[in-house]
Amino acid sequence: MNLRLQPVQVATNSDDTESQLVFADGFLVAVLVRLSEQHEDDAGRWFMEAGFGPIDLNCPPLFIDLDEAQTWILDQLSSEL
Repeated sequence: MNLRLQPVQVATNSDDTESQLVFADGFLVAVLVRLSEQHEDDAGRWFMEAGFGPIDLNCPPLFIDLDEAQTWILDQLSSEL
């Protein structure tokens, strides 16, 4: 399974605008948003604003970087096969 990220800006109710669409084999599976300074200790981490299919969770984890997010997404998608 291959992941592809596409940078976008998401209109949120905060300063969190740096975002990535995450595609798995051509299907949109997640929208990741980088947390701004407004989030204090979590600033710079990545939050899964939306997940689709097997990664549609009520309480998704925070990720230190995009590599960690991609690894987690791949793990979740692989466990559904």
